[in-house]
Amino acid sequence: MNRLKIGVRLESLNLPLRQALTEVGRLGVTGVQMDAVDDLSPNNLSQSGRRELRHLLRAHNLELTAVGCPLRHGLDVAENQQPRIEHVEKVLAMSFDLGPRIVIIHAGQVPEDADSPRHQLLKDALLTLGRYGDRTGTTLALETGLESGTALAGFLNRFDTGSLGVNLDAANLLVHGFEVVESMRALQGRILHAHAKDARRSNPSRAAQEVPLGHGDIDWMEYLGVLEEIEYRGWLTIERESGENRVADVTAGVAFLRRLAGGPKV
Repeated sequence: MNRLKIGVRLESLNLPLRQALTEVGRLGVTGVQMDAVDDLSPNNLSQSGRRELRHLLRAHNLELTAVGCPLRHGLDVAENQQPRIEHVEKVLAMSFDLGPRIVIIHAGQVPEDADSPRHQLLKDALLTLGRYGDRTGTTLALETGLESGTALAGFLNRFDTGSLGVNLDAANLLVHGFEVVESMRALQGRILHAHAKDARRSNPSRAAQEVPLGHGDIDWMEYLGVLEEIEYRGWLTIERESGENRVADVTAGVAFLRRLAGGPKV
């Protein structure tokens, strides 16, 4: 566990870019995930802009863990699917320029019916993107949560490409009622990136909800132990999507993971 590589998703801090990088540097972590949106979208970030961003990251002793690629609709939706595929390809190319060569997307839920139109749309889109990744040396990480790890692994096993994998998000799995450890083991060898995000299960009086790291129902000692068991050596990136004081929550999350891993405190 001492090899744990902790990162922070910049959007979790809800701060402007330079201020967020300074805050992450203060925490002493060495990795950041950022989304390809607004000024950081591939259409707006020129080659000189990409060089400037790499320089800015180096100045803060940081490297990108992955690039997030938010989509208005999943790849299983026919409307404007081709422009979405082309946009993801541009983000993959940008991720190569910036370093991580990993792009995280919410691709859409894998339909149980393999003969459904949505299943074919998703399969064809991912096949196109997987082949693009094979040609360019980039990888696409599908966000976990909308299906079990076993179902997602079975779906990915149908592709003859090495450029498709997953971003492991235990909180998403838990919120949707799936077994976290079972899913982790099923996805062994497919996990390109992992999030550290916590959640509480739903009960008759309330819906499942995201909570600060260490305050939910995920057993983080077990989680880290299974990552070790399945020989995951990538980043564990803290993500916080809600809360009134996200900077404090992320700071506490870094300290929490370091205590578990036996590393220096924040």
